[in-house]
Amino acid sequence: MTNAKQTTTNEAEHTAPVEAWDAIAALYDEHVAPGESDLAIAGLRLAGLRAGETFLDVAAGTGGLSLPAARFGATVLATDWAPKMIEHFNARAGAEGLDAVGRVMDCHALDIADDTYDLTGSQFGVMLVPDQAQALREMVRVTKPGGRVLLIAYGNPDEFEALHFFIGAVQAVVPEFEGPEDEPLLEFQVAVPDVLRQRLIDAGLKEVTVDTSNQERIEVRTGQQLWDWCLGGNPIPGMLVADLTDEQRADIIRVLDGMVREHSADGPAVLTAPLNIGVGTK
Repeated sequence: MTNAKQTTTNEAEHTAPVEAWDAIAALYDEHVAPGESDLAIAGLRLAGLRAGETFLDVAAGTGGLSLPAARFGATVLATDWAPKMIEHFNARAGAEGLDAVGRVMDCHALDIADDTYDLTGSQFGVMLVPDQAQALREMVRVTKPGGRVLLIAYGNPDEFEALHFFIGAVQAVVPEFEGPEDEPLLEFQVAVPDVLRQRLIDAGLKEVTVDTSNQERIEVRTGQQLWDWCLGGNPIPGMLVADLTDEQRADIIRVLDGMVREHSADGPAVLTAPLNIGVGTK
């Protein structure tokens, strides 16, 4: 039987360091965050965000969730442990003149007073941290009584099309490539809706609902775009292919080109991934 200490050790081994997140911040800002707006709006609507409310984004990246919240009229604080991610967020928020600011902060120990925010949320951030239970407790702690907590996370990994395209293309060029280890990636630790629901309840929330009707939609026209999306969204894919030659990388992108063309009609290829959107009240 795996004990709690072993579980923590295994999770830590699957966690990229802050420097790795800094290294992909520009790719994330260009290729990933802009496409997250529609699902961010869906989550914010489910959580009942209203103009004039205060909103905290935890593990915000470059603002896939917090920029739409600010555009909606909320006063926003975006937090992330990677300084480069926050630099990109602040640049975008400043350019748009939004009531939003970013601060470097670890989601496991938020430097924020209790009972501060009307709505606290995380999109594709707290879903993958090593001690998710602690991060969720922190999100609840800083939320006002009667406020809401929102968590947007991936559902069933078997239906994550972009991930399977990427792994399939690498294996077509490097047949011995095994992909991620057998242990589930942290990204999918709440892929089962009932697991997400229970984690939100355990964190101290009530009236918890989990919506499974939404999908992430990734639109790409070339293999290069899909490659950039995969390597920009998380350090793990880049780590998996770090030892490949430039020629192998070019061959993988050509394979992805063919896969994208086969999956498209007149427009871009649309790759989907199932989502779980959890909302609870403090």
